[in-house]
Amino acid sequence: MKGDNFMAEEVVKTEAKVEEAPKQEAKPRRPRNDDRKGPARPRRLREEEKEFEERVVTINRVSKTVKGGRRMRFSALVVIGDGKGRYGFGTGKAGEVPDAIKKALEQAKKNVHRLPMTKGDTIPHEIIGKFGACEVYLKPAPEGTGIIAGGPVRAIFELAGVRNVYSKVYGSRAPINIIRATHQGLKNLKSRGKVKVLRAKAE
Repeated sequence: MKGDNFMAEEVVKTEAKVEEAPKQEAKPRRPRNDDRKGPARPRRLREEEKEFEERVVTINRVSKTVKGGRRMRFSALVVIGDGKGRYGFGTGKAGEVPDAIKKALEQAKKNVHRLPMTKGDTIPHEIIGKFGACEVYLKPAPEGTGIIAGGPVRAIFELAGVRNVYSKVYGSRAPINIIRATHQGLKNLKSRGKVKVLRAKAE
């Protein structure tokens, strides 16, 4: 009985202490949409303006036979252009496709050329470009014709900004040979001003 009375007294004392303790008022929570720190800053999307447009023309799997067997790699052919008369092309080789494309792009940016264009977004005159066993015939076209060309030739003209042109490929159909023959022809194009200068010198 004494033990029970002792326990009852302890419970009463504990309850009294709890009642005597000051009640802490709960702090009101700040709403989530509170504007004390000012309006939320909008996310700025930093889009880097690309100087050149890029196009992958072909990707080939190539192999090299070594003592231990075959070593497989990938080669990529890439064409770039700014749509204002400048274009470039390059090749790259690596063990993975993205690495091969990256190497080709780096080479293309070091190999940029400019082609003369006339009114109507076409080339000044007819010309034949040659490289190895490949020949590419290029001819100016009237406005509204479009690009009459195959894959590799079309890639160069579209990225360079030419809108109207005829073309025909003879001989080798390897994409790299077609591009090099097209480049050879475009490199030999002469603008109207250049022809006037040459004629004045001849006279």
